[in-house]
Amino acid sequence: MHHGTPPVPGRPSPAAGAAGASLGGPPAYRVFPRAEWAELRANTPLSLSDEDIAGLRGLTEQLSLKEVADVFLPLSRLLNLQVAAARGLGVVQDTFLGRPVVPPPYIIGIAGSVAVGKSTFARVLQAILARWPDHPKVELITTDGFLYPTAVLEERGLMGRKGFPESYDLRRMIAFLSAVKAGAPEVAAPVYSHLTYDIIPGKQQMVRRPDILIFEGLNVLQPSAGAPLLASDFFDFSVYVDAEERHIAEWYIQRFLLLQRTAFQKPTSYFHRYKDLPEQEAIAVAQNIWRQINLVNLHENIQPTRERARLVLHKSANHSVDEIWLRRM
Repeated sequence: MHHGTPPVPGRPSPAAGAAGASLGGPPAYRVFPRAEWAELRANTPLSLSDEDIAGLRGLTEQLSLKEVADVFLPLSRLLNLQVAAARGLGVVQDTFLGRPVVPPPYIIGIAGSVAVGKSTFARVLQAILARWPDHPKVELITTDGFLYPTAVLEERGLMGRKGFPESYDLRRMIAFLSAVKAGAPEVAAPVYSHLTYDIIPGKQQMVRRPDILIFEGLNVLQPSAGAPLLASDFFDFSVYVDAEERHIAEWYIQRFLLLQRTAFQKPTSYFHRYKDLPEQEAIAVAQNIWRQINLVNLHENIQPTRERARLVLHKSANHSVDEIWLRRM
């Protein structure tokens, strides 16, 4: 839902800055208005139904079949071609080395702010890519599982920095990606609970040689000074989901209010203490968390990685994608 514990009132907010994509994009990208991008679908069939979409969309998003057709189908076609090309290169190398041809998983990294819609995007992309006969086995892993447990964050004084790069077990994350890319038969990823706001002890998600792995999280494109390897070193393709700050802030507050009426009502919820706040107080709490934690993380760590992505999806106020940037080769 969000990262970082509620801040102390009165702490100054970060300097204002525009984190949304400006129309036109940087020169490293070719920019497509949505209508032009939609034409690149060619004859790719729409394989999801309204019921499928209803089960995949986020709490506050109104994802439609037209959005899937216009945005996701061209992207799935591009990725299908990319996977085929990557496999071809793998065959060349395996042939050169004189070893059996075993194509490694194709790894897609997805980055972006809290509340921008990364999770919905990742779930829909997984569902569509899995319907291509060339790569039916598509796994989705989120970086939340690689956060340090709450006890460790509290011990290190990092609860107020949850979701920032230093709150992740980078060594474990890199080991996971390395094993998956190397074709290990089975690799375990830890599992995170948004209800308890902590790693679930003993629970793991097993990844068994997928055709494609989607790896989604706030800081997956983050460089790290002095680190020998980065998460992005293992990515074959990367996507940054973008929007204007004011829209992301609105979506964050909307989601907070919805969760207050649902998940926060459960006694096991980490945010149970907010369940009975009057609406205006709840909005104030959400605004405070957004400004003093999530917006700081966006400015300092997330948004600066946007132009490291191969593809940028820019969303308008109603959550629909209005512009796509594709990095020039």
